[in-house]
Amino acid sequence: MLKAEQMRSLPYFFRDIPDPRRAQGRRHSLPTVLAIATGAILCGMRGYQAISDWAESLGQKARERFDCRREKGRYLVPSLSILRDVLIRVHPVHLDRALQHWNQTYGQEDQSLAIDGKTMRNAIDEEGYQAHIMSVVGHQSKASYTQKKSALYP
Repeated sequence: MLKAEQMRSLPYFFRDIPDPRRAQGRRHSLPTVLAIATGAILCGMRGYQAISDWAESLGQKARERFDCRREKGRYLVPSLSILRDVLIRVHPVHLDRALQHWNQTYGQEDQSLAIDGKTMRNAIDEEGYQAHIMSVVGHQSKASYTQKKSALYP
């Protein structure tokens, strides 16, 4: 569950990320799209469809807090295709940097952290190494403080 202040603040943390989309036809700002996707993931949603369903379930007040586009007196959320397109195309380093900054601001409530790792099945890089993802998660907030990719020998 996100607090109102956290919802309002999320778009701010994404404001400096370059938008990978072409300017023509943009209906939703990049910070809003990323904030909604992040909010959904922080609330336990996994996968593009779940993120989109979560966004659609937001009330008008929550949509306003995420700085959604307003049309005919109603706040609109990005569609499944927009969410997926942005999440696929945004540069992961920029996204990770913004999320770490958000975590530094709102993740101070954690008294302990968990470090976990996963080996990505069928994720082999150009040199034949298998990808391994390490992450640090706060016990109280369940927020991911960082994720790092490393390679394992074949």
